Amino acid sequence: MVIISKILFFFSHHGFYSVLIFILFFGVLSIITRKAWLLIFIIPLSIGNGFAGQYLNAWFLNKYGVESTAIITSDVETNSTLNDQYIHDYEAIVKKQDGKYVETFFSTMSAAIYPLENAIRIPVPDKEFPVKFIPGYEKNIVILFQQSEEGQNLRMYELKRPINSARIKYEADRTNIKFIKDYILALEDYVKVYDDVQFKSKITELKQELQLLEK
Repeated sequence: MVIISKILFFFSHHGFYSVLIFILFFGVLSIITRKAWLLIFIIPLSIGNGFAGQYLNAWFLNKYGVESTAIITSDVETNSTLNDQYIHDYEAIVKKQDGKYVETFFSTMSAAIYPLENAIRIPVPDKEFPVKFIPGYEKNIVILFQQSEEGQNLRMYELKRPINSARIKYEADRTNIKFIKDYILALEDYVKVYDDVQFKSKITELKQELQLLEK
Protein backbone atom coordinates (compact mmCIF):
# COMPACT_ATOMS: atom_id res chain seq x y z
CA MET A 1 0.00 0.00 0.00
CA VAL A 2 2.86 2.38 0.81
CA ILE A 3 4.41 1.88 -2.63
CA ILE A 4 1.06 2.51 -4.35
CA SER A 5 0.58 5.64 -2.23
CA LYS A 6 4.03 6.92 -3.21
CA ILE A 7 3.34 6.30 -6.90
CA LEU A 8 -0.04 8.04 -6.78
CA PHE A 9 1.45 10.97 -4.87
CA PHE A 10 4.18 11.41 -7.47
CA PHE A 11 1.87 11.23 -10.47
CA SER A 12 -0.78 13.51 -8.95
CA HIS A 13 1.71 16.12 -7.67
CA HIS A 14 4.29 16.12 -10.48
CA GLY A 15 2.39 16.30 -13.76
CA PHE A 16 5.34 17.50 -15.87
CA TYR A 17 7.72 14.79 -14.68
CA SER A 18 4.96 12.22 -15.11
CA VAL A 19 4.76 13.12 -18.80
CA LEU A 20 8.53 12.68 -19.13
CA ILE A 21 8.27 9.25 -17.50
CA PHE A 22 5.51 8.22 -19.92
CA ILE A 23 7.63 9.39 -22.87
CA LEU A 24 10.72 7.57 -21.60
CA PHE A 25 8.88 4.36 -20.69
CA PHE A 26 6.92 3.97 -23.92
CA GLY A 27 9.85 5.25 -25.99
CA VAL A 28 12.15 2.55 -24.63
CA LEU A 29 9.40 -0.06 -24.83
CA SER A 30 8.70 0.77 -28.48
CA ILE A 31 12.41 0.48 -29.32
CA ILE A 32 12.79 -2.85 -27.54
CA THR A 33 9.64 -4.36 -29.02
CA ARG A 34 9.99 -2.51 -32.35
CA LYS A 35 6.35 -1.47 -32.08
CA ALA A 36 6.10 2.26 -32.70
CA TRP A 37 2.33 2.22 -32.13
CA LEU A 38 2.99 1.94 -28.38
CA LEU A 39 3.84 5.65 -28.44
CA ILE A 40 0.17 6.49 -28.89
CA PHE A 41 -0.40 5.73 -25.18
CA ILE A 42 1.72 8.69 -24.12
CA ILE A 43 -0.83 11.42 -24.89
CA PRO A 44 -3.99 9.82 -23.38
CA LEU A 45 -2.12 8.74 -20.25
CA SER A 46 -0.63 12.21 -19.81
CA ILE A 47 -4.01 13.89 -20.27
CA GLY A 48 -5.76 11.33 -18.08
CA ASN A 49 -3.24 11.80 -15.29
CA GLY A 50 -3.61 15.57 -15.51
CA PHE A 51 -7.39 15.42 -15.18
CA ALA A 52 -7.94 12.35 -13.00
CA GLY A 53 -4.72 11.72 -11.09
CA GLN A 54 -5.84 13.51 -7.95
CA TYR A 55 -9.26 11.81 -8.05
CA LEU A 56 -7.71 8.35 -8.23
CA ASN A 57 -5.41 9.28 -5.37
CA ALA A 58 -8.35 10.55 -3.30
CA TRP A 59 -10.38 7.38 -3.90
CA PHE A 60 -7.45 5.13 -2.97
CA LEU A 61 -6.59 7.00 0.24
CA ASN A 62 -10.21 7.18 1.38
CA LYS A 63 -10.74 3.46 0.81
CA TYR A 64 -7.51 2.11 2.31
CA GLY A 65 -6.19 4.93 4.50
CA VAL A 66 -6.53 5.60 8.23
CA GLU A 67 -8.00 8.77 9.69
CA SER A 68 -6.00 11.53 11.31
CA THR A 69 -5.76 15.32 11.20
CA ALA A 70 -3.66 17.93 9.43
CA ILE A 71 -3.08 21.67 9.62
CA ILE A 72 -2.29 23.98 6.70
CA THR A 73 0.71 26.11 7.63
CA SER A 74 1.15 28.13 4.42
CA ASP A 75 -1.16 29.34 1.67
CA VAL A 76 0.54 31.12 -1.23
CA GLU A 77 -1.34 32.49 -4.22
CA THR A 78 0.45 31.83 -7.52
CA ASN A 79 0.26 33.65 -10.84
CA SER A 80 -1.38 30.66 -12.54
CA THR A 81 -5.15 30.42 -12.85
CA LEU A 82 -7.81 27.71 -13.11
CA ASN A 83 -11.34 28.68 -14.15
CA ASP A 84 -10.43 32.36 -13.63
CA GLN A 85 -9.32 31.62 -10.05
CA TYR A 86 -5.72 31.84 -8.89
CA ILE A 87 -4.04 28.51 -8.07
CA HIS A 88 -2.66 28.27 -4.53
CA ASP A 89 0.34 26.34 -3.21
CA TYR A 90 -0.09 24.90 0.27
CA GLU A 91 2.20 23.52 2.93
CA ALA A 92 0.81 21.46 5.80
CA ILE A 93 1.71 19.22 8.71
CA VAL A 94 0.08 15.81 9.19
CA LYS A 95 -0.32 14.04 12.53
CA LYS A 96 1.02 10.49 12.34
CA GLN A 97 -0.35 7.59 14.38
CA ASP A 98 2.32 8.12 17.04
CA GLY A 99 1.20 11.72 17.54
CA LYS A 100 4.20 13.27 15.80
CA TYR A 101 3.91 15.44 12.71
CA VAL A 102 5.32 15.20 9.20
CA GLU A 103 5.42 17.95 6.58
CA THR A 104 3.65 17.75 3.24
CA PHE A 105 2.60 19.96 0.35
CA PHE A 106 -0.07 20.20 -2.34
CA SER A 107 -1.69 22.76 -4.60
CA THR A 108 -5.15 23.61 -5.85
CA MET A 109 -4.41 21.34 -8.82
CA SER A 110 -3.02 18.36 -6.91
CA ALA A 111 -5.05 18.29 -3.68
CA ALA A 112 -6.86 15.00 -3.06
CA ILE A 113 -10.33 15.73 -1.66
CA TYR A 114 -13.11 13.30 -0.73
CA PRO A 115 -15.98 12.94 -1.55
CA LEU A 116 -15.10 13.22 -5.22
CA GLU A 117 -16.87 16.19 -6.77
CA ASN A 118 -16.36 18.91 -9.33
CA ALA A 119 -15.23 21.42 -6.71
CA ILE A 120 -11.93 22.25 -5.03
CA ARG A 121 -12.50 23.01 -1.37
CA ILE A 122 -9.45 23.52 0.83
CA PRO A 123 -9.70 24.14 4.60
CA VAL A 124 -8.39 27.42 6.02
CA PRO A 125 -4.85 27.59 7.48
CA ASP A 126 -4.03 27.18 11.16
CA LYS A 127 -7.02 24.94 11.86
CA GLU A 128 -7.15 21.15 12.21
CA PHE A 129 -9.11 19.22 9.61
CA PRO A 130 -9.67 15.47 9.06
CA VAL A 131 -7.56 13.53 6.56
CA LYS A 132 -6.66 9.96 5.65
CA PHE A 133 -3.28 8.49 4.72
CA ILE A 134 -1.49 5.17 4.35
CA PRO A 135 0.65 4.55 7.47
CA GLY A 136 4.28 4.74 6.44
CA TYR A 137 3.73 7.50 3.89
CA GLU A 138 1.79 10.16 5.76
CA LYS A 139 2.67 13.02 3.41
CA ASN A 140 0.15 11.72 0.86
CA ILE A 141 -3.20 12.78 2.30
CA VAL A 142 -6.81 13.01 1.21
CA ILE A 143 -8.79 15.89 2.70
CA LEU A 144 -12.13 14.78 4.19
CA PHE A 145 -13.72 18.15 3.61
CA GLN A 146 -17.31 17.28 4.50
CA GLN A 147 -16.17 16.07 7.92
CA SER A 148 -14.34 19.32 8.63
CA GLU A 149 -15.99 22.21 10.47
CA GLU A 150 -16.08 24.22 7.24
CA GLY A 151 -17.57 21.30 5.35
CA GLN A 152 -20.32 20.83 7.93
CA ASN A 153 -21.14 24.55 7.89
CA LEU A 154 -21.27 24.48 4.09
CA ARG A 155 -23.53 21.41 4.12
CA MET A 156 -25.86 23.12 6.59
CA TYR A 157 -25.95 26.24 4.42
CA GLU A 158 -26.67 24.24 1.26
CA LEU A 159 -29.58 22.46 2.97
CA LYS A 160 -30.99 25.69 4.38
CA ARG A 161 -30.88 27.51 1.05
CA PRO A 162 -33.85 25.61 -0.51
CA ILE A 163 -35.70 25.98 2.81
CA ASN A 164 -35.43 29.75 2.64
CA SER A 165 -36.54 29.77 -0.99
CA ALA A 166 -39.53 27.54 -0.24
CA ARG A 167 -40.46 29.61 2.83
CA ILE A 168 -40.58 32.83 0.82
CA LYS A 169 -42.91 31.25 -1.75
CA TYR A 170 -45.09 29.78 0.99
CA GLU A 171 -45.38 33.07 2.89
CA ALA A 172 -46.36 34.83 -0.35
CA ASP A 173 -49.22 32.36 -0.95
CA ARG A 174 -50.12 30.05 1.94
CA THR A 175 -52.91 28.43 -0.06
CA ASN A 176 -50.65 27.16 -2.85
CA ILE A 177 -50.44 23.38 -2.41
CA LYS A 178 -47.24 23.07 -4.46
CA PHE A 179 -45.49 25.72 -2.35
CA ILE A 180 -46.45 23.88 0.83
CA LYS A 181 -45.22 20.53 -0.50
CA ASP A 182 -41.91 22.06 -1.62
CA TYR A 183 -41.48 23.64 1.81
CA ILE A 184 -42.14 20.31 3.52
CA LEU A 185 -39.67 18.46 1.27
CA ALA A 186 -36.94 21.04 1.90
CA LEU A 187 -37.45 20.80 5.66
CA GLU A 188 -37.48 17.00 5.56
CA ASP A 189 -34.18 16.93 3.64
CA TYR A 190 -32.66 19.06 6.39
CA VAL A 191 -33.91 17.06 9.39
CA LYS A 192 -32.61 13.85 7.78
CA VAL A 193 -29.13 15.25 8.42
CA TYR A 194 -29.63 17.61 11.37
CA ASP A 195 -32.01 17.06 14.28
CA ASP A 196 -33.85 20.38 14.48
CA VAL A 197 -36.91 20.45 16.76
CA GLN A 198 -38.30 23.67 15.30
CA PHE A 199 -38.11 22.36 11.74
CA LYS A 200 -39.79 19.09 12.76
CA SER A 201 -42.58 21.06 14.40
CA LYS A 202 -42.94 23.17 11.26
CA ILE A 203 -43.22 20.03 9.12
CA THR A 204 -46.11 18.80 11.29
CA GLU A 205 -47.81 22.19 11.05
CA LEU A 206 -47.44 22.33 7.26
CA LYS A 207 -48.78 18.80 6.80
CA GLN A 208 -51.86 19.74 8.79
CA GLU A 209 -52.37 22.81 6.57
CA LEU A 210 -51.92 20.64 3.50
CA GLN A 211 -54.55 18.16 4.65
CA LEU A 212 -57.08 20.97 5.15
CA LEU A 213 -56.41 22.39 1.67
CA GLU A 214 -56.64 19.00 -0.04
CA LYS A 215 -60.04 18.16 1.45
